[in-house]
Amino acid sequence: MRDGLRIGELAARFGLNPKTIRYYEEIGLLPRADRSDSGYRLYDERDAERLGFIRRAKTLGLSLDEIRDILSVQAEGSPPCDQVLDLLDLKISAIDQRMAELQAFRADLATLRVAWTDENKRVQRGTTSACICPIIEQQTEVEDHPHVAQEFEPAMHL
Repeated sequence: MRDGLRIGELAARFGLNPKTIRYYEEIGLLPRADRSDSGYRLYDERDAERLGFIRRAKTLGLSLDEIRDILSVQAEGSPPCDQVLDLLDLKISAIDQRMAELQAFRADLATLRVAWTDENKRVQRGTTSACICPIIEQQTEVEDHPHVAQEFEPAMHL
C-alpha cells in the first residue's frame, strides 16, 4: 500500500464529509487522488494544503467558482493576489449594500412598532371582523422592502 491519507482521514482533519472532497475532485478544485493497491483514494500533504486553502477561501465568502479561478491563475504561474483583492473589494461592496438595505428595513420595522405602541389605537384600527392583526394587515412601511423582509426571515428562525 502507498503512503498517504485516506479520504476519511483527510475529511476528519478538516471537519468535512468525504463526499465534499469527492465533489471538489469532480469539479477540479482538488486534483484526482492517487489510489492505493486496493483502490482507496490517497492524498498527500499538498492535497491537504490545497484543501486548507479552499476552506479558508470559503470562510472569506468566496464561491467555489471564484476559488477555482484563483487556483487556475496560480497554476499558470502567476500570483493571484490582485484577483483576490478585487474579489474582496466586491464582497465588501456587496456587504455594504446589504447592510444599508437591512438598516432601512430595521428603520421601517421600528417606525411600524412605534406607530402601534398605543393599545387603544390598535383596537380602534382593527375594527373589522376579518382582521386578525391590524399591525400586519394595515402596514405599509415594510412593503417598500419586500425582498429584504423575505431574505431576513430564515435568520429569524435560527
